[in-house]
Order: sequence, then structure tokens, then C-alpha cells
Amino acid sequence: MTVFVTRKIPEAGLRLLQEAGCEVTQHTKRQELTSEALIHACKKHDALLLAGPNKLDEHFFRECRHLKVISLLSAGYDNVDISVATRLNTAIGHTPGILSNATADIAFLLILAVSRNAFYLHNSIARGEWGFIEPTAHLGMELYGKTLGVFGLGKIGFELAKKCTVVYDMEVIYHNRSRNEHAEEELDARPVSFDDLLQKSDVLSVHANLSPQTRGIFDRKAFTRMKRSAIFVNTARGGIHHEKDLTDALQNEEIWGAGLDVTNPEPMKRDNPLLTMPNVCVLPHIGSATKETRDAMAVRAAKNIIAGLKGEQMPYAVNPEVYD
Repeated sequence: MTVFVTRKIPEAGLRLLQEAGCEVTQHTKRQELTSEALIHACKKHDALLLAGPNKLDEHFFRECRHLKVISLLSAGYDNVDISVATRLNTAIGHTPGILSNATADIAFLLILAVSRNAFYLHNSIARGEWGFIEPTAHLGMELYGKTLGVFGLGKIGFELAKKCTVVYDMEVIYHNRSRNEHAEEELDARPVSFDDLLQKSDVLSVHANLSPQTRGIFDRKAFTRMKRSAIFVNTARGGIHHEKDLTDALQNEEIWGAGLDVTNPEPMKRDNPLLTMPNVCVLPHIGSATKETRDAMAVRAAKNIIAGLKGEQMPYAVNPEVYD
């Protein structure tokens, strides 16, 4: 069986595929495949391991109905039309549940960095601006006893909230589609309406999936409802916030600061004004970028591929209903 991989993946996953008897072809060039190039490559293979932003739409699925299995090297799947895949009886695998600690660490890092203008002040040294010290200059804010608001309190949000309660004794409020009773019991987290989340959060951290309901939900109207002293953090998907509205809110001092590991669009252009604001920290989508996490993701994606090629149900399917 042959497997096409759209990126160079960690050796742990590659080795698992090869030990299972798979012939693996990796796209190793540092450039994105076009839609047609991806389809052309898939036509020569039995399985696809997708790592990267390529969109799998109805055209792709109809052209590649021969594929025995498709798995993503990600927990998110907003680049895949799951409804079409399900209608065409194509199971889609992903890698949930193993990014929580690494991504929560990045969110925590961004919160702390924004609260002390860390990125901007670091760069000021290179600009030769570390000179006369003024007691009223470059003042950040403390996080002790503040309120953390979580939009989408799942596993990642829970890990972040746990860090914030232990280290900074922060109160936790959250807005979800359903209650998170575990977080309520363990962290005394309190469910609130979306409007209350905006108005009461000192730090508002986004951990929801990108969906038609969440796309662009943090827009001008949302930012104007937040505290002027609030920090906005997004480590989920860039499409959840409206970047121009976020930029305006920061420039107009409608919120205090922002930390982003995801942007809209990605990659961010080098002249984006967010990159030079004192109260903004931006990272290049590295939430899962630890050796331990990426190895585990590659292994989980490989297990999905191997199961699918054997005609078995993938252990981590986005749409397991196709097996019914």
C-alpha cells in the first residue's frame, strides 16, 4: 500500500508506517501543493496523510474517491468539508487529545508576555533603546486574582485554566455549547453567557473549534464589549477573530493587549501593524510544536492510516458515523 504525505513528518510516524509495510512518499519541498497538484499526487497512492492547510473540498473528494483512508496531522479539521466526506462515505482521521499541554503552555506564555510587553521590550534592546530608566515607563499589569475567561473550555482550555488558578489564583469563567462539569468541580469554573464573558474577563483566551458559529465571532462589536484593560488571546484558529477589528480595538485602546499564536490570514505579512505594537505578542502557530507532541501526533496519524488500509475503523475518526 502506498501513502502520500504532504509534509516531512516526525520519524516516529514514518517508521510506524514503514514497519506496517507501507510505501511512503513525502512532499519535502518548502512550498504548498496546489489543489490540482495534491489531487494528481493522490491519484498515484492508496492513502493520504495531510499535514498543512490544503483544503479538501467536494472537488477533491470526487476526484480522489479511490483513496482508502485519509488522516490529518492535526486535531482541527476546518480545512476539510466533513459533510461532503461523510456523504461520500469517506472517514477522516485526526489527532485529538495530545496537544492540550503544549498548546495551553503557549497560551500561558502569551498571557504573561502580553501582560509585561515582553516581545516589544525585547526588540527595543536591538533598536538601541535600552537607556534612561523611567519609573513610569513600560508598565505592565499583574495577573494575580484577575478573571480568566475561556471561550471553548475543553481539554486545552482546562489545562490553561488550571495553570492560571494555581499560579495566579485567577477566577475562571467560561462560555461553551455545553457545561464542563469537570472544570466546575476541579477549578470552580463558572459558566456565563457570551456577553458576560466579554464584559467580565480580564484575560479572554480562545480555545474553540472554527465553525460557522464561531467564525469571526470576535469582531468590532465583541471587542467594544470587553474591558479596556482586557487581554485577548487566541491559540485556536485565526478565523475566530476579525483581525482588522482587533487591530482597530488595540489602536483605539478599547482593549489593553493581545497574544496570538494564530492569525487571519496565515502566514501573517511582515508589515502587519500588530507586529510593532507594544502590547501585542504574535507567534507563528507553534501551539503543538514540541518534539513530544509532534511525535505523538505523527504516531496517531500513522495508526489511523494503517487501520484504514487494513479495512478497519480508524481509532481517531472525525466522522465515525460512516462506519455505521
